Amino acid sequence: MQAQLRTVSRCGAFKAQRPQAPRRLATLRAQASADAKFADYKPTTAFFFPGQGAQSVGMAKDLIAECPAAKELFDKAADILGYDLLKVCVEGPKEKLDTTAVSQPAIYVASLAAVEKLRATEGQALLDSVDVAAGLSLGEYTALAFAGAMSFEDGLKLVKLRGESMQAAADAARSGMVSVIGLDKEKVAALCEAATAEVGADKAIQIANFLCPGNYAVSGSIEGCEAVERLGKDPAFKARMTVRLAVAGAFHTQYMAPAAAKLQEALNNTAISTPRIPVISNVDAQPHSDPAVIKEILAKQLTSPVQWETSLQTLLGKGLSKSYEVGPGKVIAGIMKRIDKKAEITNVIA
Repeated sequence: MQAQLRTVSRCGAFKAQRPQAPRRLATLRAQASADAKFADYKPTTAFFFPGQGAQSVGMAKDLIAECPAAKELFDKAADILGYDLLKVCVEGPKEKLDTTAVSQPAIYVASLAAVEKLRATEGQALLDSVDVAAGLSLGEYTALAFAGAMSFEDGLKLVKLRGESMQAAADAARSGMVSVIGLDKEKVAALCEAATAEVGADKAIQIANFLCPGNYAVSGSIEGCEAVERLGKDPAFKARMTVRLAVAGAFHTQYMAPAAAKLQEALNNTAISTPRIPVISNVDAQPHSDPAVIKEILAKQLTSPVQWETSLQTLLGKGLSKSYEVGPGKVIAGIMKRIDKKAEITNVIA
């Protein structure tokens, strides 16, 4: 598990990688293995929170009409963000909602608003029964806020900065992401290696999202993305499909290092406490109780592959029997069913 705490996959090394990265990762490995509070956690009921891409125009419209507490969160968000987030969620335009700087706060607030809907309709007892939480990339912030590790307001401020910084980092370099469907992770890694060999190590491409068997997203230079799309059709790989993702840039790679640095500074100045329940990290598929580790690993998440497949497999292996996808979309439920067809998961859509 700890071996997955890598900045770059087998697909190649980015020249932009900072010299101190190996030292930082060694520290994270040591901290991860030293976490005692959640070492023997036994999950039964989980809340999963979606990441960027789950947004759609019209989301939260019914939610805020049915639940005053959900509307209050959007009112607070408007004060913090300086614009009417709810109006963008409900009315669009799609082009604005889909920007990294807007979609991330929108999904964060809508997901926590969906928690309030559950509280109102099912009662506090359901929320108290949840003994583990996780979120896909951005959703990790939502999970931490739900688990009491950070306030709603502080989480939103971090997510706002995260989205803006990622957009700025993406604008600074020609990069992107491609979804590769129908290959196992070893074949996708080999595809990335072949693409990197073709375009050069300075334009490398790597696996960025380990989602579920047969569904992985790769991330890197535009040239690397084009090479993956071309080579994916080659008889040596035979990918069923490659799809260019509608994202601003190469998320979860060293292209996001400038954003990670800005985020780390903000995290250092944010009050974060030990979560009341385990929250699974995207970086190493493990929970962490030390606030200092949480802060460092949240910044590291921007430049590290998302270990979602391992996270779900680990939870299911530990006995997870019931889960809820809380927030916009049904992406996580689909991934969960790909990993275990018998898994029980309920959608609570914002």
